[in-house]
Amino acid sequence: MQIRLENIDTIKNSKNIRIEDLHIFNFDYEDFGYIFERKNFTEVKKRMNEEFHRPVLLKETLEGLNIKDGGVYVDCTFGAGGHTRAILESANCKVIGIDRDAFTEKFADELKKEFPDRFAYVNSRFSDLDSALDSIKVDKVDGILFDIGVSSMQFDTPRRGFSFQLDGPLDMRMESDGNSAEDFINTATEEEIAGVIFRYGDEKRSRSIARAIIVERQEKRITRTAQLADIIKRSVGRYNDTIHPATRSFQAIRIHVNDELNQLKLGLQKAIKRIKDDGKVCVITFHSGEDVIVKDFFREISGYNQGVSRYMPLPSSTATNYLSEFEMLPKKPIAASEEETNSNPRARSAKLRILKKTKHTIN
Repeated sequence: MQIRLENIDTIKNSKNIRIEDLHIFNFDYEDFGYIFERKNFTEVKKRMNEEFHRPVLLKETLEGLNIKDGGVYVDCTFGAGGHTRAILESANCKVIGIDRDAFTEKFADELKKEFPDRFAYVNSRFSDLDSALDSIKVDKVDGILFDIGVSSMQFDTPRRGFSFQLDGPLDMRMESDGNSAEDFINTATEEEIAGVIFRYGDEKRSRSIARAIIVERQEKRITRTAQLADIIKRSVGRYNDTIHPATRSFQAIRIHVNDELNQLKLGLQKAIKRIKDDGKVCVITFHSGEDVIVKDFFREISGYNQGVSRYMPLPSSTATNYLSEFEMLPKKPIAASEEETNSNPRARSAKLRILKKTKHTIN
């Protein structure tokens, strides 16, 4: 059963709570169940509010894409549609929203009603950008945006299992198929778990955490986010850090489960093939591993580094010709302003990098 504000009366009397104050867009009934059980309902309401899902680095991204009338843009990480809506409202242009998470279709449906002739949606991985654009008969575009990582919408939906702030099943999948975080945690070896947590989370105590997980799962299967967070917290003991001791491990497991870094590499390769002259590729990252991939790819594809990109090998005879077509704007990433980070803590680690395809001048 799906709940909207217009039929909220069907459940408002079932709990002693001010549900009429909520501003929730078409979340599933199961999500309400989690919310009702929370003691700090005010914080939950804040997280579920649409305002909480505002896009990071929005002003800088719109300027980077250089939105114009008649342009065609791709939002490769559609999410709840925040960036897409802003692009559509900035000019008389068209936007294609792409997302691997089928849960985002409900947000796309709403935008389609508002912009029926200017918005299209494809449920697809951005690593399959070519086939996604081909499916709606779009060739080259004026701008492509990647907002890498997990959206607030995903974090704040407990049954998705991305966060331990709201207890839920240990899932973390952006798609409904494939192995979940629960599958990984309960079947991987100690070495595999430690390797993932160290490699993708920069977690110094990865071995202690992995050992504690193995010991715990011998007693009972690990199935809940709060359960795993508690295991991690107990395994590290005193932890002199400003973040919860499970934060890095959860991030690492999520990246592994969704093959996020490899998906990013593939997505960037596809993107530069679809950009028109003077078009832009904008990438927002929140994790050092993601940013390194984007930085290295942009530097090499623009000729900032000597040689041909290791992500897209080319014959030496065409390397100079190919590399001359791209330019990094600027050379260093753009960070969120102090004003934005104060109002939206998620923006603190955000970095925006921009690649421009210059007009072909060398034969």
